[in-house]
Amino acid sequence: MKNILTYCFFLTCICNSWAQDVPYPFQNPNLDSEKRIENLLSLMTLDEKVQCLSTNPSVPRLGVQGTEHVEGLHGLALGGPAEWDSKTKAPQPTTQFPQAYGLGETWDTDLLQRVAEAEGYETRFAYQKYGRGGLVVRAPNADLARDPRWGRTEESYGEDPFLTGSLTVAFVKGLQGTHEKYWQTASLMKHFLANSNEDGRTYTSSDFDERLWREYYSVPFRMGILQGGSRAYMAAYNKVNGIPAMVHPMLKDITVNEWGQNGIICTDGGAFQLLLSDHHYYEDKFLGAAATIKAGVNQFLDEYTEAVYGALANGYLTEAEIDEVLKGDFRVMLKLGMLDNAEDNPYANIGKDTDEDPWNSDKHKALALEATQKSIVLLKNDPKAKLLPLNQKKLTKIAIIGPRADEVLLDWYSGTPPYTISALEGIKAKVGDSVELLVAKNNADGKAAKIAAEADVALIFIGNHATCNAGWAQCPVPSEGKEAVDRQSLTSEYEDLVKVVYAANPKTVVCLISSFPYAINWTQENVPAIVHMTQNSQELGTALADVLFGNYNPAGRLTQTWVKDINDLPDLMDYNIRNGRTYMYAEKDPLYAFGHGLSYTDFKYSKLQVSENTLKSDQTISVSITVQNTGNYDGEEVVQLYIKHLNSKVTRPQQALKAFQRVFIKKETSKEITLTLNANDLRYWDVAKQAFVLEPERIQILVGKASDNIQLKKTITVKTL
Repeated sequence: MKNILTYCFFLTCICNSWAQDVPYPFQNPNLDSEKRIENLLSLMTLDEKVQCLSTNPSVPRLGVQGTEHVEGLHGLALGGPAEWDSKTKAPQPTTQFPQAYGLGETWDTDLLQRVAEAEGYETRFAYQKYGRGGLVVRAPNADLARDPRWGRTEESYGEDPFLTGSLTVAFVKGLQGTHEKYWQTASLMKHFLANSNEDGRTYTSSDFDERLWREYYSVPFRMGILQGGSRAYMAAYNKVNGIPAMVHPMLKDITVNEWGQNGIICTDGGAFQLLLSDHHYYEDKFLGAAATIKAGVNQFLDEYTEAVYGALANGYLTEAEIDEVLKGDFRVMLKLGMLDNAEDNPYANIGKDTDEDPWNSDKHKALALEATQKSIVLLKNDPKAKLLPLNQKKLTKIAIIGPRADEVLLDWYSGTPPYTISALEGIKAKVGDSVELLVAKNNADGKAAKIAAEADVALIFIGNHATCNAGWAQCPVPSEGKEAVDRQSLTSEYEDLVKVVYAANPKTVVCLISSFPYAINWTQENVPAIVHMTQNSQELGTALADVLFGNYNPAGRLTQTWVKDINDLPDLMDYNIRNGRTYMYAEKDPLYAFGHGLSYTDFKYSKLQVSENTLKSDQTISVSITVQNTGNYDGEEVVQLYIKHLNSKVTRPQQALKAFQRVFIKKETSKEITLTLNANDLRYWDVAKQAFVLEPERIQILVGKASDNIQLKKTITVKTL
């Protein structure tokens, strides 16, 4: 009896203590998350709930501090050309990596996860030490770059759903971290769905059939949610099959009810107003606000309060419906630890436990360099000319020519880097005083031709301007594009400069620093060496110099088909990719194929073996090959596995990527590479059954260096259980 009384007294003390420290159930970190959220909502006024439909779900009266959004496609943005979070404050320097298009060209999921982890750390650091930004990061962009004319191609990882989805998963995991309860930051993917035209994006419709919806456009988002764990995304401006994306039934019916997305669904900036002004979809804003919330949106990026109150007053919307969507906001806030004490959250001390800003650390500088090195694609290196890598000992003069030689251009979603190294600066640091550098921005007064003729080798740096060097929605140069502006040409305005330089010195290397593909047909046919990289990286010049002089052996691969001519593409608004678009359905030979990229060494493929000759439902098989480095340099190879359906009863791609691996192999050595082929990745969407279906068939496994450079093939059987 005494023990029982003692226990009861002890329990009473604990309960009284908890009652003093935690006055409301929603503040109890040990309580079920859904019960915490229900309690919080029960305590909130209607005005507080309406306020929480913004990007700041804070409730000051109850001590609830929410967190807002930041941009972070390739590094935390607290500055840059768009002045993110810096219009009234000084820009906050943060580590800047290559554009997302360049990160995609690494074909390296481990690297992307580390890049995103570093970005997430800097986001927490800036928020908790300097009070800058927020913890919901608008990244990655899971849109597919189905057409190189798309102005925002720079933001996408590429045209293939499996590759883009795999890189999306890696970036999501890096941002959110590995803790079982808390997230480092929240990954908010964008833009759902089929957003890949800028001209007319505020009113046009992206139209395609249900199979393409399931098998192509939505795949990276589905993977980001189901495999990556993202619980936030942004709805797109455009219509999808005639319905504005932000009020489309797909938000709730598929992403929420099927995929389990239970967090933030936000509008794009200004998108709510566009429902009336551009889409002309509702008679008034009250109906629009009600429809938006009923569709599942719980955060508006433009003014909405009057419309929501009007929707309530007219009976179009209920407080209970607001409660239902607000649960998603607070689920994300709980994962970020915003409603909990700091003791149990390993991310809560970031920015408080060190005096060194991470963007100044050697670790983050080295990661930016590694990401940039890995992003560089060697498009051409004529084996007869043997121009690359450059041999510094045999050079006395180098001509540095072109508009992109001495600048690091930042794009609209960039932050402000702590430093930048241009190509010219990187080459200067590489060669020191041993080689004379002759510099010309263009051929005014014949200078480019003159110095090219005097030099041992001419390096020419061309490419687009990342912001078009113009105001919003303006790109005076036809081949350039950006947000709100699609490209009108694929031809480089600088190819005539290349011709002039090459005529003066055939030992010419073209360095194409660009956000998207160009139809550089003459350059490919004539110039002995071409490299491609994207813009924005603070380590651009160092990485490029490392590749040019052989200190780093390039292994980047293209993530998009580079066509020869703009007429090789269907109309930009044709979203049916089966009409000759992407490597999966292209009808004409490309300038450079999807997956293309060269090395300074050579690799030989052999011994393709499979663990099973029959692949059954819900199973995986291992596909192993031996890759031998037969050249004179250590290097990396990107092994790519494609599938060809031999007797499918529905239309399938000519080939489709299903596995890949970037692997380092020392010269004169071999490695056995094992890739995994999953039966679930072979399914097609059966419209009648409303389900993914695996059909009994024969498939061909294609393993090689690119989509047009297959080295080994094997046919196996697919069986259903």
